[in-house]
Amino acid sequence: MKPFDAALRRASASHEELVRRYELFRTVVEFLAALMFVIGSVFFFYDSLLFAGTWLFLIGSILFAVRPTIRLALELHLARLPVPDEFRPYGAVRGGDREP
Repeated sequence: MKPFDAALRRASASHEELVRRYELFRTVVEFLAALMFVIGSVFFFYDSLLFAGTWLFLIGSILFAVRPTIRLALELHLARLPVPDEFRPYGAVRGGDREP
């Protein structure tokens, strides 16, 4: 199976657990990014905190850029896990097997 194949997410219990962990991590990153933007926005109301607010916006932007990186890492990790035979398409050959 190939990366970004939705069937990989449910191919086995280990696949489902891996998706759960990555989604939890991605949710934490998204929450932190949003928090950085909200706090940075409040800091913009005060001249003395303008510099810190700018840094929070930058950190929030970087965290939002991490989101697709997490998704790509998940898909590549799922593609490396072995897929049980019952989830393989009919006639599909295993990665190391050759057709007779």
